[in-house]
Amino acid sequence: MTTSTIPLNESLLFFYLPSNLAHATLDTCTTLLQSPRCCHDFLIDLDLTNADCLKQAVAKGLGYGIIVASTLVKLPQVLKIFCNKSGVGIAVFGVLLELLAITFNATYSYAKRFPFSAWGEAIFLLVETLLIAFLVLWYDGKWGKAILLFTGESALVYVLTSGLTPLKILWTLQAMNLPLAVSGKLIQAYRNWTNQHTGQVSAITAWLLFLGCIVRVFTSIQETGDQLIVITYVVAASANFILVVQVHWYWNRTKVFLRKMQNDRRKKVN
Repeated sequence: MTTSTIPLNESLLFFYLPSNLAHATLDTCTTLLQSPRCCHDFLIDLDLTNADCLKQAVAKGLGYGIIVASTLVKLPQVLKIFCNKSGVGIAVFGVLLELLAITFNATYSYAKRFPFSAWGEAIFLLVETLLIAFLVLWYDGKWGKAILLFTGESALVYVLTSGLTPLKILWTLQAMNLPLAVSGKLIQAYRNWTNQHTGQVSAITAWLLFLGCIVRVFTSIQETGDQLIVITYVVAASANFILVVQVHWYWNRTKVFLRKMQNDRRKKVN
């Protein structure tokens, strides 16, 4: 039901736009915001004073923005590994733990039918994280393990999304996200500390993951109200911040290490 006090045919939207285009605009707004009342307030009454609707619109906008950005968030890391034909400095076990955390988050959110804007980036992050782990193993000469990883992850996603897995189990797996997310990042942080450099870890990806988690805290509160999801993103943001600090702390040492690695590679070729 609409709370609009202005008839549709008397609103500015329908005055300036053809009727079919005005209706399409209203329908699109309803689909994206999932709130007919807010769309009527914005587009028909031109009322932008409803705080709840404004928060919902901001949350949706940020959510869709994160989904679009997530298609590129780990691309710098993928390209860095691919171009250098090396995953040196990247803790593959930590990447695998992160992959599990993303998988559990995506499948739980899918099963709970949360709005796509609240979790859609998990699909892209899953694919990109799987590709990172695959490339690290591949360039380390562990081709069999790389193929096994790809096959196993595909099978896991199918089992968790096909309806074969009860919601209670999916909730338990989502609860495991907390230790998984922290452990994966801390393993990478420990690797950086022991190496005294960050190797092929991408600074751009580290920053984007940190900022994405910060934004997701707000959108999760607004769109899902699921405390477990919110806590997970808070902890993930903290863990990602450690990596951001390390990337800049070891910046010069990392440059020296990578330059030496490239020189050693050229000597072997020559």
